[in-house]
Amino acid sequence: MTYKETNLSQFFPCIRTKELIFDDIKKHPNLENIYESWTSNQQEEFLNICTGNKGIKILYDSFFKEVLNPEYAPDRLSNLLSILLERKVKVKDVLPNDSTRLGDEMSLVITDIVVELEDKSLANIEVQKLGYLFTGERASCYSADLLLRQYKRLRDKTKSKFSYKDIAPVYTIVFLESSPACFWEFKNEYVHRFSTTSNTGINLNMLQNFIFIPIDIFLEKLHNRGIKSELDAWLTFLGCDEPKYIIELITKYPGFKSMYSDLYDLCQNIERVMEMWSKELQILDRNTVKYMIDELQEKLDDANATIANKDATIANMGSSLANKDATITNLQSTIVELQEKLSKYEPPKE
Repeated sequence: MTYKETNLSQFFPCIRTKELIFDDIKKHPNLENIYESWTSNQQEEFLNICTGNKGIKILYDSFFKEVLNPEYAPDRLSNLLSILLERKVKVKDVLPNDSTRLGDEMSLVITDIVVELEDKSLANIEVQKLGYLFTGERASCYSADLLLRQYKRLRDKTKSKFSYKDIAPVYTIVFLESSPACFWEFKNEYVHRFSTTSNTGINLNMLQNFIFIPIDIFLEKLHNRGIKSELDAWLTFLGCDEPKYIIELITKYPGFKSMYSDLYDLCQNIERVMEMWSKELQILDRNTVKYMIDELQEKLDDANATIANKDATIANMGSSLANKDATITNLQSTIVELQEKLSKYEPPKE
């Protein structure tokens, strides 16, 4: 079936027209001031979402937590995690983000949720707008942090009865909206799973697991082949805002329609959705600044390394020239000595 570009209001009757949205905004001076503070592109994007010309950006923190909040819709997140972990799981609890987490005020993370599963495993679900320059290193640190949190919690709870066998696996799941270059070297794949294995085949219960999902690479595949699996369906829901694919999604997988309906119902509260949108714009601005700083720092580090290498090369060349000068001086001294000897030399008389 072919789906043409269309407005989503025919599938979600609660979606309002631009005129009705403007009427709401103008009734509240504070909302009008917020709207006028946005750029024209930001205004257009906001209106496209609220009027159904574009889908809602689910990966944005406010919308992600609204529709996949494990506290009042645990089955939704459980379903997503079951697809990603390739086994049936159920979210049991949402855990607070640890204050010792290594992320700083300028983190590139948009969404960060930590949940405990029924089998006591912990899963950290992250959404990154811009991929970090050191994706693997950073994920390893946060996985270790997650494992340490579990260790401390069990140790404090069980005290003298504590056993390492009670520590469950931890999963770090990262959605990358704009993925680093290394992922594009494997652009035929859009789910990358990592776990620890041995070179000998020995089986030890190593606890750290990672899943990276480059959404931008998936979207390229989606445009070429459409939705082919339930995993594709979830990634379309999370990453795609094009109406024709959303219509394909809710036609093939009707269960997603209720999630979109919840979000479009939310859009009826124009004050709340504008506050959410303003928050997202602040996060995006902050992330862009952070990414530019990291990128410039890397370039500066590379430049400093290049200069250091050149300085070392020059120093080596200077040392080499000094050695050559010393050799020449020694040769000159030897020549002088030989000349002196030659001037004093008297051939033997016959």
